[in-house]
Amino acid sequence: MKFAKSSLCLALLSGLSFNALAEVDIYGKANVTVQSSDDGEGSFTEIKSNASRFGLKGSEKITDGLEAVYKFEFQVDVSDADSKGDNDDNISARNQYVGLKGAYGQVVVGRNDTALKQSQGKLDLFNDLEGDIKNVFKGENRLGDSITYTSKSYEGFKVLATFIAEDDVDADNGYSMAVTYGDSALKKSAVYAAIAADSEVNGYDVVRATVQGKIEDFRLGAMYQTQEKLDGSAEADGYLVNAAYLMGSNTFKVQYQAMDFDDSDDKSAVTVGVDHKLNKNLKVFGFYSSFDMDNNVDQDYLALGMEYKF
Repeated sequence: MKFAKSSLCLALLSGLSFNALAEVDIYGKANVTVQSSDDGEGSFTEIKSNASRFGLKGSEKITDGLEAVYKFEFQVDVSDADSKGDNDDNISARNQYVGLKGAYGQVVVGRNDTALKQSQGKLDLFNDLEGDIKNVFKGENRLGDSITYTSKSYEGFKVLATFIAEDDVDADNGYSMAVTYGDSALKKSAVYAAIAADSEVNGYDVVRATVQGKIEDFRLGAMYQTQEKLDGSAEADGYLVNAAYLMGSNTFKVQYQAMDFDDSDDKSAVTVGVDHKLNKNLKVFGFYSSFDMDNNVDQDYLALGMEYKF
């Protein structure tokens, strides 16, 4: 069966023209950590693949001012396997869509990060690691059955909007909106800011405000969020603050986040870490994350890792 699948893939690839292949941008990254993890029942050693991925993306001009765009991205777990070395679930879907881009912006249809998730920009200093904000904050959604519009930049401002189809007779359509200002990478502007909201998205209503700025070698960021479960069983508000300091090839980072619930089931997390860049595409890093989960067990993680982008 595996041989048949491989043969089919080779046949499809061999049928593509050289010009078609030349217009495909292939990219990805491998991020792996060796870590001591304590989920509340004692520590253990594990190797984790932190949202390692590969993808294909590109565009094709249709007319002057209009082009087709696409992306097909997959997450790859490079660490887990059973006793025989097999893992049938090591590939899963990430953002995958097709759409149009023109003078008024871009519209894509498929599976994509919501407008609210995109609005955080690059604020999360420990994205895809144990200290990722998704472990404390709701709203980090990547959903199928969606249509996402992204406007062009006007005086530094952009508008993002996501519509999520109900896909069920008993479900409601979801909406996610955001307005951003500045460059999220802080290369073209010294400040990035956003305000965003989810309505009936993945079981929650969410309002989020984000700001990040740079002062010489420092990057400072903050986020405030309110969230409410649609059935009214859980309301909460929380905040995040972080700082990063660049010194040569090293970046020192610290991030604190907290979410306060009406039922006192509060959550908070602090993460500290350092990245050491070996070249443009390769870095090694370490971090320590500690979670205070109030009514649940506390969690601690200490890790060393490597990330390679291509």
